[in-house]
Amino acid sequence: MKLDEFPSAREALLWDAEADGKVRCGLCKRRCLISEGKRGACGTRANLNGRLMTLVYGDLAAAESRPIEIKPFYHFYPGSSAYTYCTWSCNLACLWCQNHRLSRQLPDPGKSNFVSPEKLVRAALLSGDDGLCVSFTEPTLLFEHCMDTFPLAKQKGLYTCFVSNGYMTPEALKMLAEAGLDAIKIDIKGPPQVYEQFCGNADASVVWRNARMARDLGLHVEIVNLVINGVNDDEKSLGWVIQQHLSHVGPETAIHFTRYHPAYKLENPATPVTVVEKACEMAKAAGILFPYAGNVTMSHKFSSTYCPECGKELIRRSNWSVAWNIMENGACPGCGKLIPIICFSQGWKKTQDSGHKTQDIE
Repeated sequence: MKLDEFPSAREALLWDAEADGKVRCGLCKRRCLISEGKRGACGTRANLNGRLMTLVYGDLAAAESRPIEIKPFYHFYPGSSAYTYCTWSCNLACLWCQNHRLSRQLPDPGKSNFVSPEKLVRAALLSGDDGLCVSFTEPTLLFEHCMDTFPLAKQKGLYTCFVSNGYMTPEALKMLAEAGLDAIKIDIKGPPQVYEQFCGNADASVVWRNARMARDLGLHVEIVNLVINGVNDDEKSLGWVIQQHLSHVGPETAIHFTRYHPAYKLENPATPVTVVEKACEMAKAAGILFPYAGNVTMSHKFSSTYCPECGKELIRRSNWSVAWNIMENGACPGCGKLIPIICFSQGWKKTQDSGHKTQDIE
C-alpha cells in the first residue's frame, strides 16, 4: 500500500514547491525545507513526489472528556467539559514535556487510528461534552483535520479550542480562526534563552506575536507559564513574562503560573509553591488583573476568580471543576463590574470531577 493511500495521509494545505523537488512547509515558524522522501522537524509532514503530505490527518493518539479548567481555561465556559484529543509528535522539543510518550513518538500512517471529523464530532456529542479541545501534544499538527472538523462542530453548537505552544505561522492561525477556532491557551516557556536552550532553538517572539494576533482575530486567549525550578523561576524571568503579557495581550487576559514537577529529561526538583505564589503576586502588582496558580492545591486563593474592582470572590474552583459561580449576567454582583469571562447564556454549568488521565484509543 502506498503512503498516500493510508487514510491519515493527505496533501497538506500550507506549502510551496521549491527547486530540486524540495517543498517548503508553511505550517509553523520553522518553515522546514523538506527533500523528497524526508520529513520536517515535527515528523508529521513528508515530501512525497514533490508534494507536502500530512501523515496525521485524523490519526488520534488519545481522546477523552475533560473539564475545561484542567487545560487550564478559567475564563472560557467555566464548569464545562471538552472532548479532548491529540495526534503524535511536536514541533518543539522541551526537555520537561509532561506528555512525552505522545509528543516524542513519530506517527506511523500504516498503524494510524483514523477518526474522521464526522465521527469525532459525534463522539463529543455522545459524551455530553460542550466543545472540542485539541491538546496533550501540539494541536497545530492536526491543522488540516481541524479545518474540516471545526465547521462541523460549530454546526452542532460545540465550542472549539487549542492548548498550544503558539508556534504556528500567521497564515495557519488566521485560517484556524476562519474555520471556527474559538479559543487558544498558549504556553509560554520563559524568556528567549529558555526557548533557545531547552525547546529546540525556538524563537520566543513568535509566540507572543501569535498571542497578540489571536486576540486581534477575536479569539479568547489565556496564557500559561510553567514555572520550572532552576530554569525560569527567577524574578528576572518571571518579570519578563509579565511585561510581555501586558504589552501583547493586556491586563484583562488571564495568566496561569503553573508549578513544575520533574518529567521527561529534566530532573530538577519540583518548583516550590511559594515561587508560584510569588509569580502571581508579581503579576498582580504589575497590573495583571487575573493571575492564577496551577498545579497547586485547588482551594488555593489563586485558584479563584476575584472581581478586580471590589475584590469579591466570584468563582471558586475545586478538583478541576467549578465549586460555585456567583456572577450575574457576566458581572460582579457586588459592584456590577463586567468580567471578561465567556459563559453559557444560562449562566454556568458544573461538571463532575473527572480525574481522567490521558488514554490511548484502541
